[in-house]
Amino acid sequence: MSEWWDDAVVYQVYLRSFADATADGVGDLPGLRSRLDYLAGLGVDALWLNPCYASPQRDHGYDISDYFAIDPAYGTVDDLADVVNDAHARGMRVVMDMVANHCSDRHEWFQAAVAGRPGSPERARFLFRDGRGPGGVLPPNNWQSVFGGPAWTRVMAADGSAGQWYLHSFDPGQPDFDWRNPEVVDYFERVLKFWFDLGIDGFRVDVAHGLIKDAALPDWPGADEGKGDHNYAMWDQPEVHGIYRGWRSIGEGYAPERKYFVGEIWVPSVERLTRYLVDDELHQAFSFDLLVQPWNAERFRGAIERTLAQSAQTGTPAAWTLNNHDVHRSVTRYGQRQDLVDPSPSDMIAAARRIGEVSLQLGTLRARTAVLLLLALPGTVYLYQGEELGLPEVFDLPDDARQDPIWLRSNGAELGRDGCRVPLPWSHDAPSFGFSPPGTALAPWLPQPSSFGKLAVDMQLDDPNSMLALYQRAIAMRGALFQASVGLRWHETGQHELLAFSRGDGTCVVNFGDRPLSLPQGWDLELMQASGADSDQAQVPANSAAWFAGVPADHGAKPGETIEADRRLLETATVYRSQSVREQ
Repeated sequence: MSEWWDDAVVYQVYLRSFADATADGVGDLPGLRSRLDYLAGLGVDALWLNPCYASPQRDHGYDISDYFAIDPAYGTVDDLADVVNDAHARGMRVVMDMVANHCSDRHEWFQAAVAGRPGSPERARFLFRDGRGPGGVLPPNNWQSVFGGPAWTRVMAADGSAGQWYLHSFDPGQPDFDWRNPEVVDYFERVLKFWFDLGIDGFRVDVAHGLIKDAALPDWPGADEGKGDHNYAMWDQPEVHGIYRGWRSIGEGYAPERKYFVGEIWVPSVERLTRYLVDDELHQAFSFDLLVQPWNAERFRGAIERTLAQSAQTGTPAAWTLNNHDVHRSVTRYGQRQDLVDPSPSDMIAAARRIGEVSLQLGTLRARTAVLLLLALPGTVYLYQGEELGLPEVFDLPDDARQDPIWLRSNGAELGRDGCRVPLPWSHDAPSFGFSPPGTALAPWLPQPSSFGKLAVDMQLDDPNSMLALYQRAIAMRGALFQASVGLRWHETGQHELLAFSRGDGTCVVNFGDRPLSLPQGWDLELMQASGADSDQAQVPANSAAWFAGVPADHGAKPGETIEADRRLLETATVYRSQSVREQ
C-alpha cells in the first residue's frame, strides 16, 4: 500500500530563522502561518519543523525543558494547532522533530534528579553514576561527547560536596535519559499521543540509534585519538527496537491517517539499519550518502546506487536530501574545491562542513543542477529552507553572534552550524529583508549579510530564471514526469561526466563536466526543463542538468539488472558509522 510520504517533497522549517511575526528578531509559528501560501505555491507536500518545544535554547530546541509546551519565543500550542490546520487545508502535512535521547538540564525531571539522592527514583530516569578514583574524582568511563570533551558532568551533593556524574552524549545541558526505565518509556508515549491528537502527522526522530546505552557502560577502547573505532556501547543497542515498536503501534492506531516516523540513524551497516525499518518500527531513515559527495559523476552515481540498494534491501523508500540545518549550504559546498577523498566513516557530515575559497557563481550553477537530479530520484525528497533561494553559507558571522554549541565547546576551532541558519530574506528593500515586521526594533537573532537582498523572495518570484522559479517548476513537474513507485534505470552515455537515468516517462541527464556534452545519437527526447539557459534537445551545457520526456531506446541496464548491481555494491559500500551528527 502506498503512503503519502513514499514520493513526497518535504520542506524543512528551521522555525527560528523562517519568519518573525512578533517583532523580536526570532522566527515563530505565527510567522510560519503567515507564509503558508508561499510554501503551498512552492508545491511541497509536507513540512518538517525543527524543535519548537519549550527550551532554554542552548542548542536551539534540541534541549527540551517541556515536551508538552511550545517555547514562548515561538508561540503557543494553539498557534501550532493553527499552523497544522491551515497547512492541512492547503494539502500539506506537518511533521515535528522528536528529541528523545536527551532533554534540557532545565527539565523538571532533571532538576528533581539533581536535588535527589543517589539511587533515588528521580535519578533513575537519567544515567547518574558514581565516579572512579579517589573520592570519585574521575568520570565513570572514558566516553566522549559528540560536541567535544567528556560525556560526563559532575553535580554537587546537597551538602556542597562533589557528587555523582551524569551522562550527556552531546552538551552538558542535554542530559541523556535512561530508556531502560519504564517511566521514561511511558512518558514519551504520552508525548507522542499529545501531539498526534493535535493533528501532527508524524515525527523525525533525532539520533534515533542512541536512546539505549550498553548497561555496563564500558570504557571505549578508541577514546584516544587515532585508536579504535566508534563507541559501539554508546549507540545502536538491541533494546532500542522495542521502543520503536511501541511508537509504531501508537501511530498505527490513528489509521486510516497512520502516523509517520523517519529516523536519523547512523549505524555501521545496512544490515543493522534494516532492523530499524521492519514493518513494525520506523518507516524511513535519512540517507546522507549523496549529501556528502563531491561534485563528481562517479561519486554521485555510486551514492545513488548504494542508497537504492539499501532501499531495496530494507523495503522502504529512500529519504534524500542535499541540505539541512547541520551542514554548509550546497551553493557554497559545490563552489569550493572538490575533494575526492572518501568521507570519514566516523563522521561523514564533516565532508559537508569544509571551509575554503568559494566561487558562488559556479556553486549556484551546480546547486541548480543538483536539485534537478535530486527531484528525479525515486523516494522522499527533503528540502531545507532557503535552498530554493540559492542562499550561500554565511562564513563571516561575528564571533560574538555565533551561538552553536559546536563553536562554543571547540573554543572557535569549529565554525559550527550558524552559517546555514541565518534568517531568510523575504523583501529586498525592507529592514531585516522582511524577516521581521515593519518597525521591529530588534535585529534578527543572527545577522543577515547584505548579499541576501538580491536573493530575497520578492526578487525571485517574477523572475523565470531564478532559483525559486526552477524549484517551483521542478516540483510541479516531478510527479507527472517521474511517476511514483517506478524504479530507476541507468543509461550509458559513453561520456564519464554525463549521467543519465530514466524513471517513468522521464529522463534526467546531468553534465558534471566543464564543457558542453552532446546526448548520444538516436536519443529522441523532448526537452521539458533545464537548470541552465543554454540546454537544447541535443546538448547539455557544463555543470547543468536537463529533464526530457521520453526514454532512450538504448542498451542501458534493465531495472532488475540495476537493482542486482546495486546489491553487489553494498558489499563494498562506505558504511555509516555512528559518530552522530545531530548535530541531523
